Amino acid sequence: MTTAAAGSPRTYQVRTYGCQMNVHDSERISGLLEQAGYVRAPQADDTPDVVVFNTCAVRENADNRLYGNLGHLRPVKDKHPGMQIAVGGCLAQKDRGEIVRKAPWVDVVFGTHNIGALPVLLERARHNAAAEVEILESLDVFPSTLPTRRESTYAGWVSISVGCNNTCTFCIVPSLRGKEKDRRPGDILSEVRALVDEGVLEVTLLGQNVNSYGVEFGERYAFGKLLRACGDIDGLERVRFTSPHPKDFTDDVIAAMAETPNVCHSLHMPLQSGSDDVLRAMRRSYRSERYLGIIEKVRAAMPDAAITTDIIVGFPGETEADFQRTLDVVREARFSSAFTFQYSKRPGTPAATMDGQLPKQVVQERYERLVATVEEITWAENKRLVGETVEVLVAVGEGRKDERTGRMSGRARDGRLVHFATGTPETGSLADQIRPGDIVHTVVTYAAPHHLNADGAPLSHRRTRAGDAAEAGRSPRTPGVLLGLPTIG
Repeated sequence: MTTAAAGSPRTYQVRTYGCQMNVHDSERISGLLEQAGYVRAPQADDTPDVVVFNTCAVRENADNRLYGNLGHLRPVKDKHPGMQIAVGGCLAQKDRGEIVRKAPWVDVVFGTHNIGALPVLLERARHNAAAEVEILESLDVFPSTLPTRRESTYAGWVSISVGCNNTCTFCIVPSLRGKEKDRRPGDILSEVRALVDEGVLEVTLLGQNVNSYGVEFGERYAFGKLLRACGDIDGLERVRFTSPHPKDFTDDVIAAMAETPNVCHSLHMPLQSGSDDVLRAMRRSYRSERYLGIIEKVRAAMPDAAITTDIIVGFPGETEADFQRTLDVVREARFSSAFTFQYSKRPGTPAATMDGQLPKQVVQERYERLVATVEEITWAENKRLVGETVEVLVAVGEGRKDERTGRMSGRARDGRLVHFATGTPETGSLADQIRPGDIVHTVVTYAAPHHLNADGAPLSHRRTRAGDAAEAGRSPRTPGVLLGLPTIG
């Protein structure tokens, strides 16, 4: 007996935690399931036939969150025979069979290296009426060869590499994602062209360390060349990438960013700490002077560049002087945004067993000072844009539309979030004409630490193929190569 009515397709939901890599992996999971005959269940449906958790192991309490959600699902599954629960992603790669031991109502556990096996494992678990746990130590196929159900009509993720060759002492990613594996440039560009053919305007190139791209096939300057090649793709209006590592950042990448018109002048470059002693303990093979030197070169080539970062507070052994050095670098770098984290132990990392673990109250107090400093700077940087014209790619899910003001939301070319009015009482509203994926030019009238407002009428509105797709309810799909995977229904 299954939860699906006789003759109707089985439904699924994917619940995603963690980074952009996981978000993109979830698009692949959806593509795989739909190619196998499943149909996506509405978000409001609390009894889909299959629930897939795509997990993260980087954040603190990731396991508590997963097991809490699994616990909530247990009585639901008990009432709906045939419902299946699958757990994948980084936490699955780490915990493996422990997940089924702690939550024996889970049907499938799969890792970061064998996403493509999910339909087979679900079918096998149904047939055998027993849990299936399959974790591979290395990739069986590169994930981008898998079918993908894209979540956005206007912006797409494209993996250029998976895994990481760095050995940062706080990070568990290399042990869960493996050594870096690079895709061939031709395969990447083919996927980008396929997305553009579907109407996508913006592509983000993804890798744990994008500017070490090419290490596997011996081409040190491969990433800069890839950015320039993206500039030759007709219809591709915006190119972004995340994340680079300062140790591998080369001048040719800065030149490619500055000289390729569709590469956005936005750079996310993790700092982690401004203290050279802490960077050494983190095994981050650059120092603050090198980091600030890169920023200086970026701003010389692109004065309008928006630079964002990641910062960890309270790493083992961090002194007040170390923390002050981080604040100094933040003030000098003038970030447009920063993702700030309190250090948390991740089992299996060298930092978890280091001496000098800091009390929670010390970490919290420093964190609050860091956030206040970051917000002071980001607000000042945003205020400089008041009166400037910005190009906004209209988005969905970036902020609720304000019914009173008629505001919609989107991202400027530099990545800043913009809430913009669709008209004025005098000009009338364009709200019924502007769709996600369209392009609007508007003037910034107000700045906050985390966003910009544009409260005048748009200067222009351009309808796009991405907007057409959004209006028609179409999602881009990129095919993969499936050999021998079972289908249902």
